[in-house]
Amino acid sequence: MEGEDHKMKTLNLLRSRICDPKFIFSDSSSDEGNYSKLKFMISSSVTEACNNSILLLGPRGSGKLAVLELVIQDLFQQYPESLSLIRLNGFLHCDDISAFKEIARQLCMDHQLLFSKSASFDDNSQFMVAMLKECGLAHKTIIFILDEFDLFAQGKQRLLYSLLDAMQSVTSQAVVIGISCRLDADQLLEKRVRSRFSHRKLLFLPPSIEDSQRLLVHMLNLPIDSSFPHDYAVEFNRKVQNIIEDRRFKDTFNKYLSLDSSVKHLLRFLFCAVSHMDLKTGFLSPENFETAFSSIQRQPKLECLKSCSILELYILVCMKRLEVKEQSLCNFNAVMKEYKSVHDSFKTADYYARNVCLRAFEHLIHRELICYTDNRGQSLSAEFRPAKLLISPPELHQGLKAYPSCPPILQKLTAP
Repeated sequence: MEGEDHKMKTLNLLRSRICDPKFIFSDSSSDEGNYSKLKFMISSSVTEACNNSILLLGPRGSGKLAVLELVIQDLFQQYPESLSLIRLNGFLHCDDISAFKEIARQLCMDHQLLFSKSASFDDNSQFMVAMLKECGLAHKTIIFILDEFDLFAQGKQRLLYSLLDAMQSVTSQAVVIGISCRLDADQLLEKRVRSRFSHRKLLFLPPSIEDSQRLLVHMLNLPIDSSFPHDYAVEFNRKVQNIIEDRRFKDTFNKYLSLDSSVKHLLRFLFCAVSHMDLKTGFLSPENFETAFSSIQRQPKLECLKSCSILELYILVCMKRLEVKEQSLCNFNAVMKEYKSVHDSFKTADYYARNVCLRAFEHLIHRELICYTDNRGQSLSAEFRPAKLLISPPELHQGLKAYPSCPPILQKLTAP
């Protein structure tokens, strides 16, 4: 029973690590640096009674919100009576009226005041400015978290202007933290808003292959000096190292990272692999990672490719070639020119008529492997409407390799 206990305990430990942001980012040098910088910026606003505005920028899944939540959690433990938190999301509160109303509601809830649903836009705006002043006099910092910050930078930007303008007062004490996947989010600000913004930015990048492998070792290695049997922990860590050095694992791991290298999706991959661990042996194996990859890779488009005609595959490959030539948007006419070029260059066996190709093109639109990028509908002929590819180059190459009767030339044209 003891053997069964430590094997199940290992599984539970690994799962809990993958779900614990504090453990995840405790070994990440880049995000650890961002954690320290962000914590210093916010804590200095609390201790020195000053205002601050910060942008957290990076692709989705790169850990922006996870690191921020860790900082907020630590600061609330350190200054429990000196912080107030307001959360807004650009998808929900991008118009100024709903944003000010939500700020007023959260301020009232946090300070045990009566919230009026019928309050006007001006009432809520004035209430926010008054609360900033009162909290500043009470040495209490209000932290505003604006998720999807770029959506707040649309329109007249009255929320951002009112908030940043109120923070110019010596009596206010607040921090505005914008989170966005757009690296040019600060360039979207109007001049009057930009002049009041602190222009402090922290960049979150997806981990490199080396960083991802380092994170994997950090997540999977068992502590030697712990309640686990010493020999078992040593053997478990040795097998983990062997897996990482295994060629099959490297191929699977690199294929997964080529689809999505973000921390969020890497953790999903790890959780799935750990969940397939054999409890009889109590060790991980390369097969666990292969099973995880096959179960969570984006299958729908690959399944669509299996039922496509050879002509439709040619059209997809031609659009991929146009993307390589930096023509991410192209119409049917451009695809036909590329199709003719491929046929002339490689002397392919089949060459279909234009009207047959157009039907195949429209079929790919219907199957959502490509899509139109305009909203003109029937006002413009299908041949002239711009379209783009909805399947990534690695997915296309993988789908063609799995296609039973795919012409070798198509696999050659999509090879990385």
